[in-house]
Amino acid sequence: MKDDRRRHRHQMRDSVQDMARAVAIPETAQSRSPTYRLAFSDQDFLLREELRPVRLQLELLKPQMALDEAGIVSTVVMFGGARIPAPEHVAAARHPGLAALSPFYAEAQDFAYRVTRRSIGNGGQSQVICTGGGPGVMEAGNRGAAAAGGRSIGLNIVLPHEQVPNPYVTPELCFNFHYFAMRKMHFLMRAKAICVFPGGFGTMDEMFEALTLIQTGRMERVPFLLFGRAFWEGVINWQALAEAGTISPGDLDLFRTVETAEEAIAAMDSWPAQPAPA
Repeated sequence: MKDDRRRHRHQMRDSVQDMARAVAIPETAQSRSPTYRLAFSDQDFLLREELRPVRLQLELLKPQMALDEAGIVSTVVMFGGARIPAPEHVAAARHPGLAALSPFYAEAQDFAYRVTRRSIGNGGQSQVICTGGGPGVMEAGNRGAAAAGGRSIGLNIVLPHEQVPNPYVTPELCFNFHYFAMRKMHFLMRAKAICVFPGGFGTMDEMFEALTLIQTGRMERVPFLLFGRAFWEGVINWQALAEAGTISPGDLDLFRTVETAEEAIAAMDSWPAQPAPA
């Protein structure tokens, strides 16, 4: 039955053919009218407020289909600050605190390199590095994957500043989003590990979103690693949350802190297995 439907679909004129035909007809008052445009080729129509549900669906489908076609089975997600400089750019850091965080760029690059080498050894389709596609720690992740000779994903988003694709993202795996919600879904849908480096509001937003999904059982428990114990314990009093009762003491076991790429790999390998569903 499925083959019959496929044959029938191929016998019909497709949308590409009809779009080419629609723009090739003689210009008249009628054919120039916006209402005459094919709906799927009418940008003004697609950008209307009422079409937001359709745009959300498109932002879900486009990366999903491209990743499926690329054979990407699972990812290792790297979150971290866009402002953290590469070691060779420390002198130009806009704040002394950022210069002090520069070693995390090198650690992120080393981590992505190690993960990608292992991924390539297993066929290159699982545990593919996935970042936000921008500068800082994101660049370090894509850069490490490229140095290892592997592919990596960049999930960019349109922002007023800081979010331009870095040159190390695999071009055919570089995506751009309008909706934060869809971008967040794609970060986590294939994630088999989540690594969070020092960062600001965006990094913390991504970290707490993922932790909440795991805490509430909406996402399986995967290795969740925070790079830099001193940084994270300095900005978040985890123990105070547990003592206040706003989280359970067991929630502190949802993540581990690590310092180096080597330590992170070991933590991933020793992470408790996910219990089988009842």
